[in-house]
Amino acid sequence: MHKIGIDLGGTKTEGVLLDEKFEIIDRKRLATNQQEGYSSILELIKNLVDDLKQKTDDSISIGICTPGALSKQSGVIKNSNTQCLIGKDIKNDLENLLKQKISIENDANCFTLAESKLGAAQKFDIVFGVIMGTGVGGGIVIKEQIHNGRTNIAGEWGHHCIKPAGNSCYCGKSGCVETYLSGPALEKRWEEISGEQQSVSEILQANNNQYPRWKGEFLENFGLALGNVIDILDPDAIVLGGGLSNIPFLYDQGKDSVYHQVFSDQIDTPILKNKLGDSAGVFGACMI
Repeated sequence: MHKIGIDLGGTKTEGVLLDEKFEIIDRKRLATNQQEGYSSILELIKNLVDDLKQKTDDSISIGICTPGALSKQSGVIKNSNTQCLIGKDIKNDLENLLKQKISIENDANCFTLAESKLGAAQKFDIVFGVIMGTGVGGGIVIKEQIHNGRTNIAGEWGHHCIKPAGNSCYCGKSGCVETYLSGPALEKRWEEISGEQQSVSEILQANNNQYPRWKGEFLENFGLALGNVIDILDPDAIVLGGGLSNIPFLYDQGKDSVYHQVFSDQIDTPILKNKLGDSAGVFGACMI
């Protein structure tokens, strides 16, 4: 059986067709255009699946990774930074549209599963996977199995609070990690302290006397957020994913900032760069 995986991202959506050995047969990537609404996203996924189906005569399974999680109580999407998905029964709607059963899972869980089986975290039993990009997410994999938790929110480190009176979040709370460590949050903070509108990649190259302040705050918040995770979960490895995982200083100065926050006399938790890049999500979607 061949496998189709769809990675529904905040800015792009990728589809991949894999064979039984997880070798790529075909892949496609399109803009998500979430501003066009929920029905547009359903149509986008249907078109990707239909295109990929044409590349094989074999039977297929379909897995989809999405921001947010399915509510165990109602089956609808909750906790998604792609806000047009919240409250939608996306699994049922897609099964009706595609006329086939599908599997659906949180994007950070799919990322972590793929990295634990095929990527940077192979041979580690307990893996915490981090996505830092348009949003901030996390997933837990224990012995190559996703740990969802009692209510499907295990690993949601993007919405634990690091500053009780801090930035407002779309979730209704204040001080969430996502409001400090996502790409848009970092860009917003840069504009506040420098007066300049720049992307994260432009900020990293900035010759500006505000850069040390911006970077110092970034490192402090990164350390607080992941230090809390290590105190609670004590994973065998942490893998970073998403666009911000390409920032080199997260693996030396960032690691030092994390270690400084951990409640232990010995701390050597590996903080690893992903090996599958932005393909981890679609590989994980195929695996579920």
